[in-house]
Amino acid sequence: MVCRDMRKFLTALAFLAVAAWAANIKLYLKDGTYHIVREYQVQTDRVHFYSLERSQWEDIPLDLVDLKRTESEAVARKVQLDADAKVMAEEEKAERELKKEVSRIPQDPGVYWVAGNETKVLKPAESTLHTNKGRSVLKQLAPIPIVSGKATLEIPGAHSATVLDNPEQEFYIQLSEPERFGIVKVVPKGAIRIVENVSVMPVTNEYVEDREMIPMLRQQLDNGLYKIWPKEKMASGEYAIIQFTEGKMNMQVWDFAIK
Repeated sequence: MVCRDMRKFLTALAFLAVAAWAANIKLYLKDGTYHIVREYQVQTDRVHFYSLERSQWEDIPLDLVDLKRTESEAVARKVQLDADAKVMAEEEKAERELKKEVSRIPQDPGVYWVAGNETKVLKPAESTLHTNKGRSVLKQLAPIPIVSGKATLEIPGAHSATVLDNPEQEFYIQLSEPERFGIVKVVPKGAIRIVENVSVMPVTNEYVEDREMIPMLRQQLDNGLYKIWPKEKMASGEYAIIQFTEGKMNMQVWDFAIK
């Protein structure tokens, strides 16, 4: 937020500088020189102007003044000033809307979505690591050592209790740690759903995780807060949002379905 506030301050400062610059008028003479003036008035045979250099009103014969060039540049400056003012107004509007959007999302780590005027919480699923020696509950930020071989990361139930009808659903994820995150397709298998397959390399015991990531877009709204949504419409099926550190087996899972 500090960076955004500083950027907003610098933008406002630049706008004020442009406004001050635009307020100064170049009164061009036909010989190519000019006076910097605050304002001028065309009278019968002369131009009456306020000189910023000498801080006083002065007069100059009209036939020495290049009014066409003076007026043309003044119009161009006004157009530029109006354009800059429009850009600044749009940035301020976007900033207000962003603050309003951020204020709707709780600061507690987790995944959320907005339905109308209501912010809803996506409940986390209890994930288990299934090896040939049984199942172990996967604890947040607590890697599970497993022996060489294959395993599956599973969540209970054939279907998610959270069913959404928007294939372009937007979510908000408030991170508990600076970790990776994304949307994955999960595979129903009987009474469970498989989030990913895991292979453990012999000797090194390194984890190789195989999951079906959904291409997504992301926007950082605040420190640790991101808005995410699929790059393309999601087909009907079972999905999950995951937060993880690659190769650490510390995945957090929030499941949902698209119908």
